[in-house]
Amino acid sequence: MRVPVGWLAEYVDVPAGTTVEDLDTAFVRLGLEVEEVHRPAEVTGPLVVGQVLGIEELTGFKKPIRYCQVDVGEGTPRGIVCGATNFAVDDTVVVALPGAVLPGGFAIAARTTYDHVSDGMICSARELGIGEDHAGILVLGTGGEGPEPGADAAPVVGLDDVVIELSVTPDRGYCLAMRGIAREMGTGLAVGWRDPGAATPPAWSGEPAWEVTVADADRCDRFSMVALEGLDPTAPSPWWMRRRLAQSGIRTISLAVDVTNYVMLELGQPMHAFDRDAVSGPIVVRRAREGERLTTLDGATRVLDADDLLITDDTGPIGLAAVMGGASTEIGRSTDGRATTAVLLEAAHWEATGVARTARRHRLPSEAARRFERGVDPEMTLAALARAAELLAEYGGARVVGAAVDVDTRAPRPAIGLDADRPARVAGVPYAPARVVELLGAVGCAVEGDGGRLSVTPPSWRPDLTDPADLVEEVVRLAGYDDVPSVLPTAPPGRGLTETQRRRRAVGRALAEAGYVEAPSYPFVGAPALDALGLADDDPRRSVLLVRNPLSEEEPGMRTTLLPGLLATLARNLARGQRDVALFEHGSVFPGGVREPAPLPGVDRRPDDETLAALLGAVPEQPWHVAVALTGAREPRGWWGPGRPAGWADAVQAARLVAAAAGVELFVRPGERAPWHPGRCAELVVDDRVVGHAGELHPRVCAALDLPARTSVTELDVDALPAAAVPVGPPISTFPPVFLDLAFVVPDDVTASHVESLVRGGAGELFESVRLFDVYSGPPVPAGARSLAYSLVLRAPDRTLTAADVAHVREGILAVVGMQGITLRSGDA
Repeated sequence: MRVPVGWLAEYVDVPAGTTVEDLDTAFVRLGLEVEEVHRPAEVTGPLVVGQVLGIEELTGFKKPIRYCQVDVGEGTPRGIVCGATNFAVDDTVVVALPGAVLPGGFAIAARTTYDHVSDGMICSARELGIGEDHAGILVLGTGGEGPEPGADAAPVVGLDDVVIELSVTPDRGYCLAMRGIAREMGTGLAVGWRDPGAATPPAWSGEPAWEVTVADADRCDRFSMVALEGLDPTAPSPWWMRRRLAQSGIRTISLAVDVTNYVMLELGQPMHAFDRDAVSGPIVVRRAREGERLTTLDGATRVLDADDLLITDDTGPIGLAAVMGGASTEIGRSTDGRATTAVLLEAAHWEATGVARTARRHRLPSEAARRFERGVDPEMTLAALARAAELLAEYGGARVVGAAVDVDTRAPRPAIGLDADRPARVAGVPYAPARVVELLGAVGCAVEGDGGRLSVTPPSWRPDLTDPADLVEEVVRLAGYDDVPSVLPTAPPGRGLTETQRRRRAVGRALAEAGYVEAPSYPFVGAPALDALGLADDDPRRSVLLVRNPLSEEEPGMRTTLLPGLLATLARNLARGQRDVALFEHGSVFPGGVREPAPLPGVDRRPDDETLAALLGAVPEQPWHVAVALTGAREPRGWWGPGRPAGWADAVQAARLVAAAAGVELFVRPGERAPWHPGRCAELVVDDRVVGHAGELHPRVCAALDLPARTSVTELDVDALPAAAVPVGPPISTFPPVFLDLAFVVPDDVTASHVESLVRGGAGELFESVRLFDVYSGPPVPAGARSLAYSLVLRAPDRTLTAADVAHVREGILAVVGMQGITLRSGDA
């Protein structure tokens, strides 16, 4: 909302000496954020009002040129050359005299042009820096009307008027009008103010102006209308009105339309003007029917929804209620050349949520819809009609015909009970009961009751005040948020991080130290993302919990796996030129299943135990997962070597890092699970329980997500990992180790990790460590098998090992692996 300070001063007795900075501070103190302060362009030197006395049309040039005699209050008119043609003799204009400097450093001087001396310049709005209109001269008045020639033009055109732009929150729609801003500023500055909507509408006589029926009173509880005729279609909007509309960011169109926009800015009541001669038959306010269409003022033909509320006549829809009018009854010149001289003015009160749905459905964020969806004052319909009729009569010669129509089905607004000490209890500030009553009265509330219990009836312009908490907020706001003390709570002594918190932090730190970049994503998912992963119809990960009011209709469910968000981030980085990417994310997932929907408790009282139990019962389990995705080079190439591409082994190693950070040991075995490639997927096992999977993505998944082939991922359930054992320091032996290398011929269906576990078991108590250092397949190793070579470290805590000890260990290992069909590789095999 743009607030011209000069306009505000007409309603508020701003104290002398109040600066723009003081007003800025007052707005912020009242809870209205100041986004920007627009100061007018700087014009120096003589800028005066002039009256055109004569016009000489110069010929022989490629464009129209006029030599004008202009009275600038000096007794003798000045001759000025001008190329605009939108003004006539006796019109009042703005003249920059020699010595003036216009915005942009444009200096004015007397000079010879088109064979005449131009002793100044007649200015347009753009040349003065007060608008974008450069099609013609700024005309302040016609037919001799307007300020006296020679008067200072700066205050007339608003060069001394600052505009303060406010950010109005959705609950304070009344501040989208000068009426509401004046009320707030009068309260904030503790000065008098005048309500522009307080005037009593005239008692128009005669029959009702039109026949009106409201078929949906729930969506329109007040509909008012007045008819006018005799409007001069050529009458221009007065300059002061055009200036204020421009300052408010609204372009001028015609007198009738400008008047409705001006009244909307002044009183907060959006209005619509219909061409009365184009309206056929009675007006009916109803919902749309199947198949109905409406061509709106923007020229678009819109297919209507059954939820849309319409203003209709005998021909069908003529307006999308509270959003935009129809083209068939537009004010202006019709296709047959007929100009509008008879007008129907409409002002109504519409249900806010219905307006919001319609505006979003049709993507029509109009100024009217913006106000109606935040709530307007239903008491202003007749006042707005009277104000608009007054302006049209004064500047367009229109007159009211018949009595006003006012269909009013509103019910009395209920009172709100409030304990007088509740604001003090909430804010920690001792507000006396009399002070609470005073501040609520300043809001506009009617307050009854004794000093303990109050009955508060909010004003009609505050639909957001529905609960005691709203009233408390108003008391604290008007008393001043600065009065609320800032007291830091005393932190109770604690034991630091929990085991779960330490584990989660250790996991994230380990992956970051290994070169992975954390990439958190939103915890929402849609069916297309699960389809791209190739999940089967009966996959449990497809059973998602739906959010009642999702941020996006495309992602209405809570994620059951971290992969969709992580892979989308990976694809986005690749699309932006990154080639070597390694990402990780850890966070909650939300397994679905059959659950009762959560109830919706009210805010008027604390939920009972049954409701709380139902709420907690609807909350799903939220296991903590970690996922890794990587592609490109894992080790960069350079002078040291060719580098190494990322692969499935890196994904498995990332899982081992996670397990090590969690203090548990991880085993790997072949597995199969979407979206991994069959045969290139590893199950991650801890204590015979599968806790995750790692490996390469299926080629179809890579193609669906625009990822490179052989992209590798890991997903692991961290909460499924058992608690880490208490760390025990390893025994330190002073005796030397013995190194033993063994190479085995292993069938292809036996994993290396399984062979390693057999070696550990067969080595006995002398075992210290084992490492796989070579893998070979090919002659002379038989087909269907491969050679796995392990390096063992053996050590005794109390003696130096002998050859017999090593031979005993060797025999034990061979006996264990031999039971699995694994043989020692000889020199020929």
